[in-house]
Amino acid sequence: MSAYENLHAKLGQGEAIAGIIGLGYVGLPLAHALHRGGLRILGFDVDGEKIDALERGTNYLRHLGDDVFAELAGSNRFHATTDFSRLGEADAIMVCVPTPLGPHHEPDLSFVLESARSIGRTLRPGQLIVLESTTYPTTTRDEFVPAMMGVTCERAVGLEIGRDVFVAFSPEREDPGNASHSTRSIPKLVGGMDECSTKIAAALYRRGVEHVVEVSSPEVAEAAKLLENIFRAVNIALVNELKMVLTELDIDVWEVIRAASTKPFGFMPFYPGPGLGGHCIPIDPFYLTWKAREVNRPTRFIELAGEVNTRMPEYVIERLTLALNEEGKAVRGSSVLVLGLAYKPNIDDTRESPSFELIERLMNLGARVEYSDPFIPRTVPVRKHDLALQSVELTPESIASFDAILISTDHAAFDYRALAHHARLIVDTRDAMRSYKHEVSGRLLRA
Repeated sequence: MSAYENLHAKLGQGEAIAGIIGLGYVGLPLAHALHRGGLRILGFDVDGEKIDALERGTNYLRHLGDDVFAELAGSNRFHATTDFSRLGEADAIMVCVPTPLGPHHEPDLSFVLESARSIGRTLRPGQLIVLESTTYPTTTRDEFVPAMMGVTCERAVGLEIGRDVFVAFSPEREDPGNASHSTRSIPKLVGGMDECSTKIAAALYRRGVEHVVEVSSPEVAEAAKLLENIFRAVNIALVNELKMVLTELDIDVWEVIRAASTKPFGFMPFYPGPGLGGHCIPIDPFYLTWKAREVNRPTRFIELAGEVNTRMPEYVIERLTLALNEEGKAVRGSSVLVLGLAYKPNIDDTRESPSFELIERLMNLGARVEYSDPFIPRTVPVRKHDLALQSVELTPESIASFDAILISTDHAAFDYRALAHHARLIVDTRDAMRSYKHEVSGRLLRA
């Protein structure tokens, strides 16, 4: 039996071991979906605290719910470890690690390449390797595979991709907190280095995903992921720019968007905000613009969208500064409460959240700044920020004690009626006060 036939049979019979590198917002939901599909799961992460939490069944990703963690902790088909020497035990390995930007907006593939080298040290015949981390086209073929094959152990020397081992790219499409879609229901793109790699990767994902879409190459799958998020980034930049123009014309941009959304064709609503957050939209477009320079093709449209979106925190601070000035107050010495540290409503995910930049900009201007977020009781150090703050409980007394309330994330748990009745100044970047604007006793400013 060939390596392909053997692995295909193990997947079909539910006997394969699926290894997942990175047990965060992407890797853990994938582990749960494949576990539900009957596979044995071996999870890998460099963070020992995550491994301990998984063994205890302690939830560290609130939006997934406690049941996911309890189910995995209680299963004899799930195990998590920090020991990467065990990668050789897995029949299929999926790499779900971060791909951040460097200080000059250049791609940082360090986590991807280190994962590839770790796999290479234990690589054996009959394994499937899938990269899921978002990246620029050609990464799988030109960066990931050479890093993996360059450190292969003795038993892996001479292995041929498509015959002995299989390699594919399948972009993650997670949307934390989205109740309408899950890992299982979101269609999965798969592009292999060869036809056998595509087919065997598709067979893997069909154990846990309802609809798998095969494409012709890793490059198509890599580019499709970037297109999905560049599409969003460009359209968000459009409404952000429109917001700044319409604000000067004293026109409500959110009402304009709602009005345009009544058209049943040819329009899709996007909404302005204080800046971009999350693990995709603030980062992915720059991966393509960087790669485009290699072929001497400018990406002016994408870069312009990036400029507009990255300027939004500055615009919000300008609006807040003017509002305080009209109240006879300077930013320096004023007290400001920022509502929402997460990058979007009703989750505890702070990756690339513009709230961090808003808080730091205000602090640098001399304001006394605190935050309130029911999902994030205290801040922890992240890649760019270390605020060392604790969440303020939102009460009539605490609301009234601040010179300004800045709504950065519109969590449903916030008491917007209390804000309307007790806040002196509200700067709303999310149209959160729409239903209560006629109850506002102080001043309401949209930004």
